[in-house]
Amino acid sequence: MSLKILIQKCKKRDVKSQSEIYQLFAGKLFALCLKYSKTHQEAEDNLQEAFITIFKKVNQFKFKGSFEGWMKRIVINTALQTYRKKNILNLVEENYPDEVEVEIDENEISLDFLLKIIQELPDRYRMVFNLYVLDGYSHKEIASLLGIAVGTSKSNLSRARLILKGKVELNQQKQSVGLF
Repeated sequence: MSLKILIQKCKKRDVKSQSEIYQLFAGKLFALCLKYSKTHQEAEDNLQEAFITIFKKVNQFKFKGSFEGWMKRIVINTALQTYRKKNILNLVEENYPDEVEVEIDENEISLDFLLKIIQELPDRYRMVFNLYVLDGYSHKEIASLLGIAVGTSKSNLSRARLILKGKVELNQQKQSVGLF
């Protein structure tokens, strides 16, 4: 069955079609949830909430643009909303250099390690890092989404990069002396 037909059936609240949509996209969307969550359980909760919203709002999808892209925006907004409810996003203006470049040798660092250190970032830094670096939002868009100043978004990104750089360098030092 084509995706368009599945979506049309979902708009009519067809449970079987909703299940098929879930099966098609849950894996990719869960990976997205992991980027915005500290734990596996938190990511599962965010995924569940996002799919509830997706199926409630599926009538708003007008077949303009990608359905997957539309769902990704809902997933990100669900994760951000969860954090706003918990008052975790108490973002503070900090003065750090605007841009910190992090050089990563992909042959020496595993994707699992990168995900782990991103998840370990303080929430305010993780949110900005994910939105900017991994999902391509501008600082202006991030500021609007998180209710912060553009400068705060930039400084939080810079601080996130500094933390990640430090963890990558520490990991590389440990590997070079055989601690891993």
